[in-house]
Formats: sequence, C-alpha cells, structure tokens
Amino acid sequence: MNIIVVGRNHSQSRTYRLGNTAKLFLFGCLFAMPFAMGAAGFWLNGWLHSEDRQLEASATEAWEKGLSQQRQELESVREQTRQELQALTVRLAELQSRLMRIDALGERLIAVSKVNADEFDFSVSPALGGPNLTSELYQAPTISSVLDELADKIASREQQLEILEDILEGNRLSREKFLSGRPIQKGWMSSRYGTRVDPFTGKLAWHAGVDFAGKQGSGIIAVASGVVTWSGERYGYGKMVEVDHGDGYKTRYAHCFELKANVGDIVKKGQVIALMGSTGRSTGPHVHFEVYKNGRTVDPSAYVHRTYR
Repeated sequence: MNIIVVGRNHSQSRTYRLGNTAKLFLFGCLFAMPFAMGAAGFWLNGWLHSEDRQLEASATEAWEKGLSQQRQELESVREQTRQELQALTVRLAELQSRLMRIDALGERLIAVSKVNADEFDFSVSPALGGPNLTSELYQAPTISSVLDELADKIASREQQLEILEDILEGNRLSREKFLSGRPIQKGWMSSRYGTRVDPFTGKLAWHAGVDFAGKQGSGIIAVASGVVTWSGERYGYGKMVEVDHGDGYKTRYAHCFELKANVGDIVKKGQVIALMGSTGRSTGPHVHFEVYKNGRTVDPSAYVHRTYR
C-alpha cells in the first residue's frame, strides 16, 4: 500500500510505501477505534451517573438532616410554648385569687369604716380616660390581655385600699383623740361637777371634776390618747396622772393608789394608766377626774356620756 502526501502548492508530493505489518497495524487501529471510543463513552457515562448519584445521596442526606433538625427545633419551641402557657395560667390564677382577696378585704374595710360605699366600689374599676395617641390598636394574645387587665385591676384596687387605709387611719386617730367614756374599768359616779358640800368641812365648795368610786386597786384608764405631762404626787390630789390630748384638751386622774404611766409616755385610749386608791385629800377609794379645755376646767360629764360618730 502506498500513501501519497501532497504539499500545499501541489508542486511537491511524497509517496510512502507501507509494508504488511504496517497495514495490519493501521487496519487494527481503525477497527479498534470505534470500540475504544464506545468503551470510553460508556465509562464516562457511568462515571457521570455515579457522581450524580453521589450528589443526590449527599443532597438527600443533608435535606433529611435539616428536616430532622427543624423537627427538633419545632418540638423544642412547642414544649417551651406549653411551659410558658402553663406558667401564664398559674400566674393568671394567682392574680385572680389576689384580686378576690383584695375585693373581699376592701368590702370588709368599707363596712367597718362606714365610708360611703359608692366612693369605694371594689366591684367596678375606677373611671379612666384620655386621648388615643396611637393610630392602630394592637390585639395582644388572649392570656396576655387577661393578665394585663388583671394587673390593672389589682393596681387600681391597691390604690383604693391605700386611700381607704388613710381614711381609716385618720378615723382611728380621731377616735383615739376623741374624749369619751368613763375613766374607770369598774365603779360608779359618786360626785358630780360643780358646787357641792365639802366632805371634810361640811361647807359648800367648788368641785372641779367628777368622782368615780370603786374597789381599791381597780384600773383607771385614759379616756383618749395623748402624752403624759404629769405623773406623781400633787398637793390635794395625792398621786395623780395628767395627760395632754392636744387641741387644748387635758385630763387629770387623781387619788391613785399606784401610777402605771410616766412623764413622756404616749398612752392610748382605754390604756390603764393608774390603779384606784385614796391618796391625798380623799375619804375612800375613788378617782377624781378633771377635763381641761384651753386651760380651764369643764364639766367632764359631757365627755363621759358622749360617743364617737
């Protein structure tokens, strides 16, 4: 077999002569080339499909892993939400119970204090108002709204209770300072205020107080709260206690057997300040009770028989 190679300008050419071995090799290559290309294509196709399968497997694994993680996160959020909801429910019950106790306490205080119930109606929220500064209203979740509403109610109730407490405290102080009642725990009135026959001289004399007779050692009590300004012996009075109640009022408790209060002590209404006796100018166990208003004695009977309203 001859192979002729022609140049570009067709002016020159070369001839190559192939032997039998070269012919066989050339024909073998030409015959084997399609099979080699087919095998290469088949291998390449298999390799590409293998890569695709690996990519698909990796993508599927990653997707399943991500989905599993999302499920776990969703379950965690769901559990957290359940716990928060349970906590909110418990808090809601506590606030409702607290509100009921406050309302019950308020009603009892109103009944005791005799305040006008219309001014402190614990079943109705106090009036509120004001301009709406927001253009849109936000609708909060149901439980949060109930909690906020209960918190507002409790705050308003507590404010009402504070005002009521101030009123009650003022009433209590007024009652404490209010001169009223007898200065003894047991006994009877034995001599009145004004002109009387002196038990020692038998002549008419001015009696600047009232006398309450009783058993030796029985309790003598303050008819109002105040500060002790005298506790000791005094001419004609024997052992005596004097209490300043403010607003120009003073009271004296004389002829005591024993003194239970000292100068400077703050005494309350009804507190035992001495024991009944017969010291000083006295004919027997009793207490001589005087009331002073702006430095002058007044008839104690008007205070003994009056009551606080």
